[in-house]
Amino acid sequence: MRIFVTGATGFIGSAVVDELLAAGHSVIGMTRSEAGAARLRAAGATAHFADLDDLDSILRGVQQADAVIHTAFNHDFSKFAEHCANDRQVIEAMGEAVAASGRPLVITSGTGLFASSGVLTEELVPDMDTVPFPRVATEVAAKGLMERGANVSVVRLPPSVHGDGDHGFVPMLIAMAREKGVSAYIGEGLNHWPAVHRLDAARVFRLAAERGVAARYHATGEEGLPFRDIATVIGRRLGLPIVSITSEQAAEHFGWFAGFAAVDNRASSQLTRQVLNWEPKQPGLIVDLDRPQYFAQ
Repeated sequence: MRIFVTGATGFIGSAVVDELLAAGHSVIGMTRSEAGAARLRAAGATAHFADLDDLDSILRGVQQADAVIHTAFNHDFSKFAEHCANDRQVIEAMGEAVAASGRPLVITSGTGLFASSGVLTEELVPDMDTVPFPRVATEVAAKGLMERGANVSVVRLPPSVHGDGDHGFVPMLIAMAREKGVSAYIGEGLNHWPAVHRLDAARVFRLAAERGVAARYHATGEEGLPFRDIATVIGRRLGLPIVSITSEQAAEHFGWFAGFAAVDNRASSQLTRQVLNWEPKQPGLIVDLDRPQYFAQ
């Protein structure tokens, strides 16, 4: 297939591009820069210049493809709600563009959007109006398109997508520990974070596009790791005290990140493994984190 990938030069998107090319697909990779275009061409992909704020440029990429994988997102948290609303517009526009032809559109969401008293499963679609995170706009867009018959699939990623080049939540925790002089967890630290290696996640995106059936998938290699275990590795690697803090202290210590540090988000990938014949092959988060690469300045 000829597959258009948004966010093709990003941490996850670049792994998706490599995965697709290795499987024999042709890739059109979205980029905003000449440097990004050069990296895509070197990998064997075609570069397509586009921007999330320019729907026409994105739709020109969609028109050239047999399938679309959407991994792009603006992670400027100072305008988080605005970027989430824009992502919804982008997804809806792409969904409308592929709807008549039945071409698959695979989009990115997160397991952390949904609170669950147990283990979050792929079939669970909570009441969107009760979700406090603006990023739920992604799921709202997907649900609407699915109900109108568009071939849209959702890949939900866990709070930690790890591997070389990670600049997500775990590196943020490392930076906070360095700044505060302690590696902290809240209470007993038994709240859970699911995780996946970026290379394993990339295979889920590829397999979802190849299957071409509207569905929801969980790219979770590990259902849920105690947050305390993550904080312990960080503290040991940095030579810092590993401490428990109260919920009241969490807001001051973690700042805007306090909600993520407290979330209990076990997420199963059992159905995903069955329907996509997917099994994670890369190291788990704790093994991956416990390497010098995560702590090099």
